[in-house]
Amino acid sequence: MPFGNVSERLQQPPDVGVSVVILALGAPENEESRDASGDSKDRTGRLWLPLVRRVRQPFLGDWALPGGGLQCGISLEQAAFGALESTTDMHPRYLEQLYTFGDPKRSSGGLPMVSIVYWALVGSAEIRTCTEGENVQWFPADELPALAFDHRGIIEYALWRLRNKIEYSTIAARFVGERFTLAQLRSVHEAVLGRSLDPANFRRHILGSGELEDTGTTVIQGRSRPASVYRYRRAETTSPLFSPSVDLAHARADGSRISQSAMTNAHNKGVS
Repeated sequence: MPFGNVSERLQQPPDVGVSVVILALGAPENEESRDASGDSKDRTGRLWLPLVRRVRQPFLGDWALPGGGLQCGISLEQAAFGALESTTDMHPRYLEQLYTFGDPKRSSGGLPMVSIVYWALVGSAEIRTCTEGENVQWFPADELPALAFDHRGIIEYALWRLRNKIEYSTIAARFVGERFTLAQLRSVHEAVLGRSLDPANFRRHILGSGELEDTGTTVIQGRSRPASVYRYRRAETTSPLFSPSVDLAHARADGSRISQSAMTNAHNKGVS
């Protein structure tokens, strides 16, 4: 950490770290998801994300995105995965660089700060791997607590990107998997757009786009008649939806193993 007054600190190279926005359709069930009467709160039908409580200044006690600093010998993607592993134990199948935030106004104590932000859109299987605790908790994206740094703005930017991409890309499949019913796909669109969609109109629109193909299989959902299972025609050929961005296993095995303590310390010191 550079020493000196604010003017001197502003002349120093910026602190650079990584942060990760994880968005999911629903959240893990636990004791925190029950209300005073003991009934389970509805954790489906809306977007949720895990946040980490800061345990030191600045922003002591506030919630923040999972994140950490950089180390020599590892890539940005490995640093992002390492930050997730050290805070939530999550290992998403897909991680994509979202944006780099470096506005001078986001500095802390006069220290220039740059955050390279990744995002992951995860399904139910990946949600279950998240470790919740006193300092890690899931929140609905539309009911966020007090957040450190400019992390609220970062999350709002991620949601804006998602809303703009949901209509023309295969991004919805990241929440429900490679194969899905039209009802499952519609639930993703409704959660992202924040409004209900007419089932008949949605079916007509999505099938008329030519983006989906019928897999020839069906599933039974509740008491309704069997529902056809679809997939995106181009998901397996032109999109890396179902492939990890980095070989994390190799990153752990080689000499550039990510230090959990280094990630945690950098996150708590203020790298945002």
